Amino acid sequence: MRALIRHTLSALGLCAALASPSFAAEPLTVSVHRLTLDTAERIAQGAIKACRAKGLQVSATVVDRNGIVQATLRDTLAPPVSLDISRQKAYTAAMFGIKGTAMGPQAASPLALLGDGLAFTAGSVPIEAGGRQYGAVGVSGAPDGKIDEECAQAGLDAVLPDLEMQ
Repeated sequence: MRALIRHTLSALGLCAALASPSFAAEPLTVSVHRLTLDTAERIAQGAIKACRAKGLQVSATVVDRNGIVQATLRDTLAPPVSLDISRQKAYTAAMFGIKGTAMGPQAASPLALLGDGLAFTAGSVPIEAGGRQYGAVGVSGAPDGKIDEECAQAGLDAVLPDLEMQ
């Protein structure tokens, strides 16, 4: 009889624990939205085309929300150093979730000295759509980072309406 009571109480306790809001409300997994390779390439290609229209040869890099490269393009005459700089700009924008031109406070902080691979400079935009963070695009090679950033924005604008609809 005692064993039956003990098992019944255990079963009731388990049922109460499973029915509690803390178990029911907390998901066990998360959904992560990612850009497809084709979308990342379209963004990079759009950035390159925007700079070409200005007579500039640049590199463009698209990273995911973790800062990992998804697509990198270097135009024919873009300086080789622009490859790494475009990646650093994209990585920094993805990590901080802000455009390169808005990174003044971070550039003046100790982060600028500590962050290996960071570039607190104009030339990048985060990729956000529909309330989701997808990553960032960075551009390098124009004579001014603001022009790099215009091209990065143009690359994002090439796919933004489609991303917003998802």
